[in-house]
Amino acid sequence: MKRGELAKNTGCNIETIRYYENIGLLNDPPRNHSGYRIYAQDDRKRLRFILRGRELGFSIEQLRGLLALVDGGRYTCAEVRDLTGHHLNAIGEKIADLQRLEKTLAKTYAACDSRQVPECPVIDALFEGT
Repeated sequence: MKRGELAKNTGCNIETIRYYENIGLLNDPPRNHSGYRIYAQDDRKRLRFILRGRELGFSIEQLRGLLALVDGGRYTCAEVRDLTGHHLNAIGEKIADLQRLEKTLAKTYAACDSRQVPECPVIDALFEGT
């Protein structure tokens, strides 16, 4: 299949496919006699892996690590679990940060009585950094 077909089949933008090729997450596919890149089902499967990994919040480098294990063909579930565990911990930290942010913003929002005066606790909090 050509790049456009791969894009349509996976719901991925053509430029994103090109980007993943440029950074080495996707292999540069062979070309047909007309010069078009021809992608195989394995390329489609790999792109779906990358897209799903991105949906789950894995960074490019984390995906590179997971794909290196897969490409080596000698990975263990324990290795994949270890990489995933680090990612899961990072997500937990982000959630905690977002909860603190939500609490602070809600407190600041609640302090605003929406009167038509120039004083505003939200603006004040932004200037003060509290």
